[in-house]
Amino acid sequence: MKSLRKDYYNPFFSHIYVEEAVQDHLRTKRILQRFPDANVILIGHYKDVFCRKGQNYILQQQSQNLILAAKQGRLIYEGAPVCQNFGNENFYYTSCIMNCIYDCEYCYLKGMYPSGNIVIFVNLEDIFAKIRHHLKEHPMYLCISYDTDLMALEQITGYTEEWITFAKEQSGLMYSGTMPLKIEIRTKAADILFWQRHTPIPGVIYAITLSPQAVIDACEHKTPSLHQRLASVKEAIRRGFPVRLCFDPMIYCKNWEQQYGEMLRQVFTEIDMDKLENVSVGTFRVSQDYLKKMRKNQPQSAVIQFPYQNDNGVYHYSRELTHQMEGFLVDSLTKKLPKDKIFLWENEEKT
Repeated sequence: MKSLRKDYYNPFFSHIYVEEAVQDHLRTKRILQRFPDANVILIGHYKDVFCRKGQNYILQQQSQNLILAAKQGRLIYEGAPVCQNFGNENFYYTSCIMNCIYDCEYCYLKGMYPSGNIVIFVNLEDIFAKIRHHLKEHPMYLCISYDTDLMALEQITGYTEEWITFAKEQSGLMYSGTMPLKIEIRTKAADILFWQRHTPIPGVIYAITLSPQAVIDACEHKTPSLHQRLASVKEAIRRGFPVRLCFDPMIYCKNWEQQYGEMLRQVFTEIDMDKLENVSVGTFRVSQDYLKKMRKNQPQSAVIQFPYQNDNGVYHYSRELTHQMEGFLVDSLTKKLPKDKIFLWENEEKT
């Protein structure tokens, strides 16, 4: 079909929708300066564009637009049960950007949002204020890159740097010798220059997702290669940044054991495992509501159309396959890491 040809799409971010209330915000102006040729369209509320009916998420991802808005209502959320807390109490996440520049077929965002466009909330100061309020009562373990890949959008937003600065400002307050705020920044980005431009900050951990190259080629579209990610990890560790490797989600594929075994051989060759903060392991899982929408939008996707098992509203591989895949990875990792550095999602599910 002609409509599916890439040369029929507008360039990325050719249109930027801006809520009238934030058109004079400093971050709005800073982002707009990066796109001088974009068509800027003022709107009343981001949902007027982002949540309108009749959108096609998959097609929109081929020519994404930006929506600049103010986040209102609830700013901090309790961590979801399908996510790992790594032994931390007071587990929360926040969403300052919705949707991702990458195009991973299995990403739950495809089932969560009605639009493939990217919403950037420019009022970070309100989120920071809410976190300060929480910190007066207890420490926090906060994930800030669940609903996007924050580092992949860094050249557009500069938000990772702002979060680093905010975390540094909070580091003076201690709870019985414990850091008041721990921030996880999860990413598949591989910007080596980022590590060279910044310095490690206590309490900020970088969780970098790794997959076999076959999985990246098949369903992690637009993301850096395994080689690029490993080069980035190596540089981060060399410069003293706390790094967590995330083998999560593991994706079943042809010859999966061979593919994941080859990936681990590359990891063990390139990365000093003794210097890792920890690793996480978990097979693919997603809520039934999200998967229903994802299957409708991606009828040709093998990873989405797989016959998953449904338990209590969560789709996942069969228990036997889950144990095989996770067990293979954990057994391999225990040859290089102590068990207390390996976090397995299924274990958390049982407890």
